[in-house]
Amino acid sequence: MMTGGCRCGAVRYEADGEAPRHSLCHCRDCQMTHGAPLVGWIGLEADKLRFTGAEPVRYNGASGSTRSFCGTCGTPVAFVNEEFMPGIVDVPSVTLDDPDAIAPQVQVQVVERRAWMAHLADVPEFARFSES
Repeated sequence: MMTGGCRCGAVRYEADGEAPRHSLCHCRDCQMTHGAPLVGWIGLEADKLRFTGAEPVRYNGASGSTRSFCGTCGTPVAFVNEEFMPGIVDVPSVTLDDPDAIAPQVQVQVVERRAWMAHLADVPEFARFSES
């Protein structure tokens, strides 16, 4: 059983079974929706995912996709595109209660990857922001 939810804890979910995939998506739509250069997605069978807390707010995008998020804190919690992936609901991997449980297996939409991501390993790292 996988469990997760939003930042404030209002929207919670659980899913039975194994995740079919963990993808890192670089598409512009994900970048703009999450305000981040990429998003990790755990693909789950739609009939095995249940929301157990507050019902998420839904936004229907122009691409035929539906994005769900917490109406209180704004955390994205689900993505569905029946045309592209019928029967699958993607949840952002970082919203899992154990976000390190499943390592990414593939990167997708790399044609839209930010150019500077190719040199990310060369950027200085700090264990905490206060060290910079």
